[in-house]
Amino acid sequence: MKIYNTLTQKKEELIPLEEGKVRMYVCGPTVYNYIHVGNARPAIIFDSFRRYLEYCGYEVNYVSNFTDVDDKIIKKAIEEGVSTSEISERFIKEYKIDMEALNIKEATHHPRATEEIDGMIEMIENLISKGYAYEKNGTVYYKTRSFKEYGKLSKKKLDDLEAGIRIAVNEDKEDSMDFVLWKPKKEGEPYWTSPWSEGRPGWHIECSVMSKKYLGEQIDIHAGGEDLVFPHHENEIAQSEAANGKEFARYWMHNAFINIDNKKMSKSEGNFFTVREVCEQYEPQVVRFFMLNSHYRSQLNFSKELIEAAKNSLTRILTSIGQLKHLLDSQALKREFVTSDEQLVIIEAEALNVKYMNALDDDFNTTDAIAAIFELVKLANTSCNGDSSKEHVKLFQERLMNLCDILGIITEKEKELLDADIEKLIEDRQTARKNKEFARSDEIRNLLLEKGIVLEDTREGVKWKRS
Repeated sequence: MKIYNTLTQKKEELIPLEEGKVRMYVCGPTVYNYIHVGNARPAIIFDSFRRYLEYCGYEVNYVSNFTDVDDKIIKKAIEEGVSTSEISERFIKEYKIDMEALNIKEATHHPRATEEIDGMIEMIENLISKGYAYEKNGTVYYKTRSFKEYGKLSKKKLDDLEAGIRIAVNEDKEDSMDFVLWKPKKEGEPYWTSPWSEGRPGWHIECSVMSKKYLGEQIDIHAGGEDLVFPHHENEIAQSEAANGKEFARYWMHNAFINIDNKKMSKSEGNFFTVREVCEQYEPQVVRFFMLNSHYRSQLNFSKELIEAAKNSLTRILTSIGQLKHLLDSQALKREFVTSDEQLVIIEAEALNVKYMNALDDDFNTTDAIAAIFELVKLANTSCNGDSSKEHVKLFQERLMNLCDILGIITEKEKELLDADIEKLIEDRQTARKNKEFARSDEIRNLLLEKGIVLEDTREGVKWKRS
């Protein structure tokens, strides 16, 4: 298996530090709002990559953090007149709802920044003692030029960066390129006690500390969006390697940006969409499939036309699997033995399976892997019918389901609601209407519609039928 390493800018064979085990850290969200479609891309990509590693037999320790103290969180808390913990707790819950909808597996560890402050203070003290950091008026700065390899990930040079600075230099800094490890509190902000001031950590130190605690001083893979390469990941390397005296991460994986209708996503452009908003119009599995249908290092354009195309493509795969299942369940297949013609088709199917695996082994090329799935669908549709052997049809069904499952694509439809469940939901809706909770009433009606249940309000009461 080869993956593109941002650090070396070439594809390299994945050789973990420990045989059979992969230590992987993926930068998680700052929890101050619902996640947008740009946040969903790394979540889906690296969840799928993790699934493939596990399919290949690796034991994966997968860590993804929550940044639960930050200027944006503080700003929102002030606006709403609540605590920062209330904001972060609310949106951690909402994040988990979105992740479950997108079929993202739970991380092995989901550390929160506010629960790791002691470790951050300890690492900062270590950096100061080694001459990599200094304190001034309660703020601790990382001495960027003290780390001789600074810029090795982003390929940026400090002198070029300094020449591009147009803002007034902070007089407390020894160098304009130094960055904050710890900062004093401001009025109304949450804070922790440290040797330097009552305050809170800078953003970059979080991941260095949480990665070390849950994965060790060295890790195999560090991943995230390409916007994190500089300065976040660059600063992580500087902190971790200075503190621990060894290489931080062996492989760096970064996914490319998402554009909306060929424009950069931004609220000012009016093209900013949350995952929750998109999933109101499309099944979450369509969103997942759409993200995987492009190579993770290629820029992805998000548009109604393209996601509609993804919906149709996914439907084609699921329809084929459904037809194969129907053939097997219908008891129409009488023949047990596999014919010589079927054997030849099975050989073709096995070749497509190899093609799929080779694509994922080549820098996790999901585009080509999905193309192999479509070839398998075409082969299944043309070779499986009522005259086929059970073994022939079963092989295609299991193979297609397996290849989809590796990418986290759900192929089995949800079970139909039982009549008793429907009656209970209708009763809840009636109660909501009586209490003038009209939003809840509409929510239940829409839920039932999604499950194929149509409600009719009549003089005799509410009646329902399956669509």
